[in-house]
Amino acid sequence: MTEKAFWSNPYASRHATVVASVNQAEVTLHSTIFFAFSGGQESDCGTIGGYPVISARMVEAREIMYTLPLDHRLNAGQEVAIEIDWRRRYRLMRLHFAAELVLELFYRNLDGAGKVGAHIGQDKARIDFAWPESVSPLLPRFAEEANRIVDADLEIRTGFDDATSERRYWEIEGFARVPCGGTHVRRTGEIGPIRLKRNNIGRGKERVEIYLAE
Repeated sequence: MTEKAFWSNPYASRHATVVASVNQAEVTLHSTIFFAFSGGQESDCGTIGGYPVISARMVEAREIMYTLPLDHRLNAGQEVAIEIDWRRRYRLMRLHFAAELVLELFYRNLDGAGKVGAHIGQDKARIDFAWPESVSPLLPRFAEEANRIVDADLEIRTGFDDATSERRYWEIEGFARVPCGGTHVRRTGEIGPIRLKRNNIGRGKERVEIYLAE
C-alpha cells in the first residue's frame, strides 16, 4: 500500500521516495505526494524521476498506480524524486474546501437535498444536487455564509476516523466534522472570497459552480 504523504503534508511540492513496482508504463511507489483523482478532485500534475505522469489512479488495496511514458527507465527499488505543480495543487486545495463549505451549507439548509456529483478542477469546482427547483434565490445567502467562515480564518483539522481503512475527515470546531479523503488547506482564510453560480443541468437537478475571486 502506498504511503500517502499528501495527507500528512499537503503543502509539499517535492518528495523523495522509492519505486515499489514497475509493469511497463505503470509504476507504484512506497510513498507519494502525488494525489490521484478521488472524490471529484482532479489528480495532480508533475513528474516522477523526471518523467511526466500521464495519469494517476487508485487501484485495489488502496494502492496508487501511475502511468508514465512507455520509454521511462525506472526500476523497482530505485530512489526517485516526485515534483508536483504546486500552483495547481494549491488552487485545487482551496477550491476543494470551498466546495466542502458550500456542500455543508446545502445539507444544513435544504432538507432532503442529495449530492449526485462533484468535480474540483483548477479553475472552478462544481456540485450537482437532486433538487426540484432553482437554487438561484439561495445562492447569495449561501455565499455570504461561506465567506463569513472564510473571513474568520478558522483552523481546519484533518485526521483518520479509521487509519486501517484510510477513512479520513476534516473538521472545523463548532461547525462540522465531515468524511473526506482529499487535500485541504490548514485555515479557511487561505481560500479567499468565494463566488457561486447556478447552472441548471436538467429536470430535477441543480448544479452550483464555485469560483475563487482572485
